[in-house]
Amino acid sequence: MKDAFGLTYSGVTEAGFSSYARAVHELQCFIGDPVSSIDRAIGENPGFVMAHVFKGYLFGLATEREATAVAKACYEAALPLAATTREQAHVAALGHLAGGHWHQASRILEDVAIDHPLDAVALQTGHQVDFFTGNARMLRDRIGRALPAWQKGMPGYHAVLGMQAFGLEEMGDYGRAESFGRQAVEIEPRDGWAQHAVAHVMEMQSRQRDGIAWMRADPEAWTKESFLQIHNWWHLALFHYDLGETDEVLKLYDGPIYGDRSTLALNMVDASAILWRLALGGVDVGDRWAALAGNWSPKAAAGNYAFNDAHAMMAFVGAGLEAPAKTLLEAQREAMRGEDDNAVFTRDVGHPLTLAIKAFGEGKYDEAVRLIRPIRSIAHRFGGSHAQRDVIDLTLIEAALRAGDRALARALTAERQLARPDSPLSALFLRRAADLSEN
Repeated sequence: MKDAFGLTYSGVTEAGFSSYARAVHELQCFIGDPVSSIDRAIGENPGFVMAHVFKGYLFGLATEREATAVAKACYEAALPLAATTREQAHVAALGHLAGGHWHQASRILEDVAIDHPLDAVALQTGHQVDFFTGNARMLRDRIGRALPAWQKGMPGYHAVLGMQAFGLEEMGDYGRAESFGRQAVEIEPRDGWAQHAVAHVMEMQSRQRDGIAWMRADPEAWTKESFLQIHNWWHLALFHYDLGETDEVLKLYDGPIYGDRSTLALNMVDASAILWRLALGGVDVGDRWAALAGNWSPKAAAGNYAFNDAHAMMAFVGAGLEAPAKTLLEAQREAMRGEDDNAVFTRDVGHPLTLAIKAFGEGKYDEAVRLIRPIRSIAHRFGGSHAQRDVIDLTLIEAALRAGDRALARALTAERQLARPDSPLSALFLRRAADLSEN
C-alpha cells in the first residue's frame, strides 16, 4: 500500500498501517507509547517490514545495552521479509545501528532521504543518529535538503521544522533556528523536540529570562505523556542555574527531573549533568548523589556509549563510590578494543573525559586540566549538544581556578565572557579569576 506521501509499504493492511502511523506521530512529538503502537502494528501484520524496522530504531537509539539486543532481534525479524528497495535500505541501516556502527547507519539513511525526502522516519532516525554522534552539520543539512519537498498541512510538517530548528541552532544560526522552532510549536504544541530547540537557542544566547518564560508558558503541552519532558525540565533548570538560582534548580531536580528516580540512561544523564554543575559551584547537594549513583551502578559495566559513561562517573565521584568507578573504567578499556563506533567515541573523548572527572573528584585539578584540554575541540565526536557538552568547559574552568593556575583561568574565563557576554556565570568566573591574579 501507499501512504499519504506516495511511499510504498510492504506486508501491511490498513489496520496495521494505522498503528504504524500513530507510532510515527508519537515519536515525532516524543509523546505517548510508540513501542505499544508499533507492537500493535506488528500484531496486525507480522510481515510488515517497516514496523519491525521502526521498533528496532526506537530501541537502537536508546543507548542502553539491553535495548540494543531488542534492536538486533528486530533486524533479524525484518531481514527475510518482502521489502521495496527503500525498505531494504532501512533494514540495512537498522542492522548497522544495532551493530554499533552509527556512521554507516547515518549514511544509508542520508541516501534514503535524498531519494525520498518525504520519508519522515528516515529523516527523524537520521537526525537522532546525528545527535548521538555530535554531527552538527548533518543535523542541519539532512533536514535542509528535504525541506523544499514539505509543505504546511502535511502530517508531521511540524517535526521537520523542529528538527531543522535544532540543526540550525547547533550550527549557530540562532535567529532562524528560533523562528523554525516557534513555527513548529505553533503548529503542534506537543512537539517536545521543537520546544527544546528553542530552549537551546536561548541557552546558547544566555537569554535566561526569555528561556524561563518560554518553558513556563505552557508546560502542560510539552510534559503531558512526553518521554522528552525530563530533558526539557533540565533545560529550564539550566536557565535558573546560570542565574545562580540554585534553590530553584534543586527544586526542579527533586521534582520533575529526578523525583521519580528513573533508571533510563537518557534521564540519568540529565540528572548527573545538573548535579555536577551544582557541585562545580560548591553547592551541597546532600544525599542526592547516592540515590543517582545507585541507579547508575548496574550500568557501570555497560561500556556501550561513552557519553553515558562520563555522566555515570559524575555520579560515582559525587557519591564517593570507588568500586563502580573502577568497573566503568575497565569497561571503557574493553570498549576501546572493539570495532564499533563507540570504540572511537570512547578512545577520542569518553575515556580521557571520564578520567578527568574522576581526577577532579579526587582533587587532582592539574590532572583534570591536562586531560580535558586536548579533547575540547573534538568533544562533539562522542555525541550530545553544545549545551550538554558545555559541562566539559565548566569542569575545565573550575579545575583551573581550583588548581590556582592564574594564567589559564584568566584565559578561559575571558574566552567564556566573549562567547556568553550576558551570562551571570561568565561574570562570576571572571571575578574569581581576577581574585586569583591578585593573590
